Amino acid sequence: MEPSSAIRLPAGVRDFLPRAAARRRSIAERLMTAFEAWGYARIITPVFECADVLERGLGADARAAAIRFVEPGTGEVVALRPDITPQVARIVATRMHDVDGPLRLCYEGSVNRLAGPLGNREILQAGIELIDAEAPDGDAEALAVAAAALASTGLPDVRLDVGHVAPVHFVLASATDEDVRRRLNLALARKDKAGVIRAAAALPRSVASLAAELPALWGPAADVLARARALGWPRDVRTGLDVLEEVLERAAELVDPEFHPRVTVDLGEVRGWEYYTGIRFAGYASGVGDAVLRGGRYDELVGRYGRAAHATGFAVDIEAIAQAQRAASIEPPPGIPSVLVMAPRRWRRLAARVASALRASGLRAAVDLGGNRSHDQVTAYGRGVGFDHVVELDANGAAQVRPTNGGAPRKVAASAVRQALVGDAAGLLAALAVAEPRDEA
Repeated sequence: MEPSSAIRLPAGVRDFLPRAAARRRSIAERLMTAFEAWGYARIITPVFECADVLERGLGADARAAAIRFVEPGTGEVVALRPDITPQVARIVATRMHDVDGPLRLCYEGSVNRLAGPLGNREILQAGIELIDAEAPDGDAEALAVAAAALASTGLPDVRLDVGHVAPVHFVLASATDEDVRRRLNLALARKDKAGVIRAAAALPRSVASLAAELPALWGPAADVLARARALGWPRDVRTGLDVLEEVLERAAELVDPEFHPRVTVDLGEVRGWEYYTGIRFAGYASGVGDAVLRGGRYDELVGRYGRAAHATGFAVDIEAIAQAQRAASIEPPPGIPSVLVMAPRRWRRLAARVASALRASGLRAAVDLGGNRSHDQVTAYGRGVGFDHVVELDANGAAQVRPTNGGAPRKVAASAVRQALVGDAAGLLAALAVAEPRDEA
């Protein structure tokens, strides 16, 4: 007999047990609520598509990270989506080609990417795409929605870094040698001024001097823009700086005043320099080493699917937000209270009716279907599988409520149980310390 294979998951993916899953669903729903408050409509896109269609909208790095396989039914090569934005571009250019803009769309779901030697990585995302809205108004709205999204997470220390692709694009596009461009890109990503100077030595002197300034061009907006304008940038970069300033001014009218001081400028960010066409931005939170939100303007993408359109948007990394919440000791918001109803086997029908009455009152409720277990065993079981309370019915029709977190038990009169069975669960809810059902956060 052949030995059975080890039970395992592919590299880069994981299970989420109830508590972890609840945190991530809460984050996703809070983000989607923030998006919808700004008028964005939810869409759902498939987890895989025909590879050649999906890859029209992917940059070189994303194409390299896409996981491909042969679809058994057709023999066609398909790919798991490493990004949702190209799917939105396809939908806008095809399914919604006759709908006037601007279009406000939002989504949440998983993307899958190859992640070097560790294999593929599954990432939970939520984001928006704003189609057919030009700068500066479209960019200002995207920044305001990004600020609202970060605020919805409850994180105490977040910020938005905003920039324009023009300065970095000018410097890196001036490097015709691929090795020079690679080394310059890496040094800029690290904000390593000495490394930038060494890598830029092969560039024209005027470009090299500008490259050397990029690592320090970050901080408060007014200061960074003033320092950038004092340099000898060509006209298209100066135009980009003007656009950035106007977008920030418009965004100041839209962003919550309490959040606005957390908006800074970074003109030396290199990620996506070949993809973005204007404003780009990233959100950061304490406890996470990389950005938890990324986005910007990408006016060339939708046209690859047959409809020229201005576009801007961003995506939020839900797992990164969960990591930041844990680092800040933020507990997941309480969901709808859940109750396990326990009774001797001969009283199971009554237990089922009580559970039904609790569900009708907006709670989550189930009957304990285990064998003869002690109070402590049922309470431990309830705690282990995510119930907040155990309601134990006795032979007289009365009940005892025990919180699974170890709180003191409370008595429930038989009359309160009978009232719950005829539609008035107020007495039973009071014993559960629930004045009214709470909404899932």
